[in-house]
Amino acid sequence: MPAARVSEASGLAMSRRFRFAVVLAVLGVLWWFLLGVLERESRNAEERAANMVIGQLRSALVIKGAEVMLSRDGRLAEHRGINPFELVEHQWGNYAGRCQGEELAPATWCFRVGEQKETEYGPKGWLIYKPGQPITIDSRQANQEQPLAWAVTTEFADRNGNGTREQEERLTGLKLAPVSLTEDAAQTQDAQR
Repeated sequence: MPAARVSEASGLAMSRRFRFAVVLAVLGVLWWFLLGVLERESRNAEERAANMVIGQLRSALVIKGAEVMLSRDGRLAEHRGINPFELVEHQWGNYAGRCQGEELAPATWCFRVGEQKETEYGPKGWLIYKPGQPITIDSRQANQEQPLAWAVTTEFADRNGNGTREQEERLTGLKLAPVSLTEDAAQTQDAQR
């Protein structure tokens, strides 16, 4: 009889250990699944937030373009390269102002001022966004190592559909266009639009 009790006790202990191991395995799988969902939702939230900022800045540029066109002495070409964040009266939590140095915190916007002539009105440059994780912004793939850039440029009535502005095609507004992050490339692309 005592041998049966020992066997029964060791069987119960083994059963408890097995149930404990199964519970740990199930909790591990659930934890792994939960982390995947949290990562995906975090990426979606950052992507939506960045695209919302781009949309709001584009709306502000449409309004600014209309104001410039309605004013008698305003010229759209003078507004190329302006900081679009200055057009919106909103305190942006992830906008760092002018870019300071090369390091930018993840999921942050800044405005990089380029080379500027003394005759230009206000600072000219382009908008920089450094993603916190791989996301898609404005139909562009972004990863956390490489920031993306946009510049304010002019829109025009492209009557012949060639994508470049001829002298007879008039300017119709301001837009936020994606550019390469290098200063030369940003100025070249801005001149072509």
